[in-house]
Amino acid sequence: MNKVTDDLHHASQDCGSCPIRHRAVCARCDSDELERLEEIKYYRSFEAGQTVIWSGDRMDFVGSVVSGIASLTQTMEDGRTQMVGLLLPSDFVGRPGRLSAAYDVVATTDLVMCCFRKKPFEAMMLETPHIAQRLLEMTLDELDAAREWMLVLGRKTAREKIASLLSIIARRDASLKLNGTQGPLVFDLPLTREAMADYLGLTLETVSRQMSALKRDGVIRLEGKRHVTIPDFTRLMTEAGDDNDGGMMA
Repeated sequence: MNKVTDDLHHASQDCGSCPIRHRAVCARCDSDELERLEEIKYYRSFEAGQTVIWSGDRMDFVGSVVSGIASLTQTMEDGRTQMVGLLLPSDFVGRPGRLSAAYDVVATTDLVMCCFRKKPFEAMMLETPHIAQRLLEMTLDELDAAREWMLVLGRKTAREKIASLLSIIARRDASLKLNGTQGPLVFDLPLTREAMADYLGLTLETVSRQMSALKRDGVIRLEGKRHVTIPDFTRLMTEAGDDNDGGMMA
């Protein structure tokens, strides 16, 4: 685990200082409920490229991404693979009531997860409406995001795909920092160009070319390959083919 991830890992041991507290499945829990969750939670860290769980494996935990990004991948019988989703900070991993994992979950970057032992968590869901209601909201948000992403992959141009992905990451980063999307948005892009290409169904060359074009046109500013500034979020959304109220994976 690198120093930044290690520091975040130790800071997140306290629910009160957890960076995803206001967005996670425990967002509405009171102090007594948080104490119950403390009894069944633990943290796991993964290095970039490490598999969190394989499709079909028995899952004895559920949990939330605290920091980093993971990919959801499905493998076909002939060995071909398709990335079908990304898990960003505060996203939930696993499904209560399902014994096995539906997808391969792989750490795209260094990853820290707050995990709950599955059986006690399922029991607590039945007794704690706050958790069940919040998980339902998160599930519906994920469904909306999946439908929106079908549009991105199926109908949008390469430039619109890149702009859409940048808007998703920028909006989530702003939400975690409790910031709005007014004014410049500054964040470190957590994905390599190769990972972006894989997720968007583009070539590496196309991703690099479109990132350069967005930079040249003033839609984004880049320092190196990862440090991104979005001067005007509305313009980015226009480039993505969406209005500023679009809601993918906020």
